[in-house]
Amino acid sequence: MRQFFSAFVQGRRHVLPGFRLSMAATLLWTGFLIVLPLSTLLVRPWQEGAGAVLSALHDSRMFAALWTSFSCAIMAAVCNLPFGLLLAWALARGHLPGHRLADALIDLPLALPTAVTGITLATLYGPHGWLGVPLAKLGITASYNRTGIVLALMFVGLPFMVRAIEPVLRNLPHELEEAAVLLGARPRQVFARVILAPLLPALVTGFGLSFARGVGEYGSVIFIAGNQPFRSEIAPLLIVVRLQEFDYAGATAVALILLLISLLALLLVGAMRRRLALWNEPA
Repeated sequence: MRQFFSAFVQGRRHVLPGFRLSMAATLLWTGFLIVLPLSTLLVRPWQEGAGAVLSALHDSRMFAALWTSFSCAIMAAVCNLPFGLLLAWALARGHLPGHRLADALIDLPLALPTAVTGITLATLYGPHGWLGVPLAKLGITASYNRTGIVLALMFVGLPFMVRAIEPVLRNLPHELEEAAVLLGARPRQVFARVILAPLLPALVTGFGLSFARGVGEYGSVIFIAGNQPFRSEIAPLLIVVRLQEFDYAGATAVALILLLISLLALLLVGAMRRRLALWNEPA
């Protein structure tokens, strides 16, 4: 990519026909869709002065909402790791009847409107829902608290986990497992050293995508979260509340913190993925 960009800047001829035109269109499109909105978000909080930003940062309700969003997104991504691995294994290695239908249902959370997802989950896990009633008898309240937030984020983040693991698992040669068994490896060792080790970069990728989706999720969460300040209020909802109060400095401050922490988390996930990929490369 660095060679392509230097060739574009220096005006050198490239082996690809129409390279300069396509690169210019790509950079222009990227600038309008990504760079310009992010730059506006970085500049907007300071237009009303540093005092407004500092006063917005001294909001304990904001930090409580940020903690709720990030902690629940991490918990949902961690819970999706084993479920995503099992579903990816069933799709790639299971060959069960109806696997095509199951493969289509995996992507259903991506196709459903988030409001429909939220209403469905609230109806299902509510105090009078099909799953809410038996869970309540066990002493588990799965709605209008952080448990409901985690359930909603698990639902919308699971497809990212499965789709990150499935192609790697499908392309993993079976000969490696057979060779390990012939060399005397136990099933636990085959799973840990032959199957799980090559899947680590995909697991980290799925974790990062699920976490990023959970941090910014709004529609599927507000119906089941309860939206109680300092308890079950998420940061995206607080942004909407601040906008309704015409507190633009407070809304953009929350959005800026979400952006910076999410970007830092994705950078850390990318660094871990590259490190794990290097470890899995043959010497």
